[in-house]
Amino acid sequence: MFYKLLEIARQGFPCLFHLLTGYYCPGCGGTRAVRYLLHGEIWKSIQYHPLVLYIAVAAAVESFRLIADYSKKKTAGYEKRYEMLVWGGVAIILVNWGFKNYMLAVKGIDLLP
Repeated sequence: MFYKLLEIARQGFPCLFHLLTGYYCPGCGGTRAVRYLLHGEIWKSIQYHPLVLYIAVAAAVESFRLIADYSKKKTAGYEKRYEMLVWGGVAIILVNWGFKNYMLAVKGIDLLP
């Protein structure tokens, strides 16, 4: 039994929402997207979940901007920029979720094999 659990852990734990409904949850593919991004396979990462690359790029850009702003002693204007980044992420999640479930339900194409 221990070896069966170890095998499941290596493959990744299945999404309970997908197991129960047959449709993808808003986060389905995120773990695989992180794995592919860390291995340098950017297009495959985007295919599994585009939010992962969005977060990586946004975090890198914001880190550099924060360092540059602190060196100039500029501290205003962060709230609006962060709000836009969050709403951009929400839009990516909703579009990705809708598109993958549309392709699965209507076209019969499983985009996350």
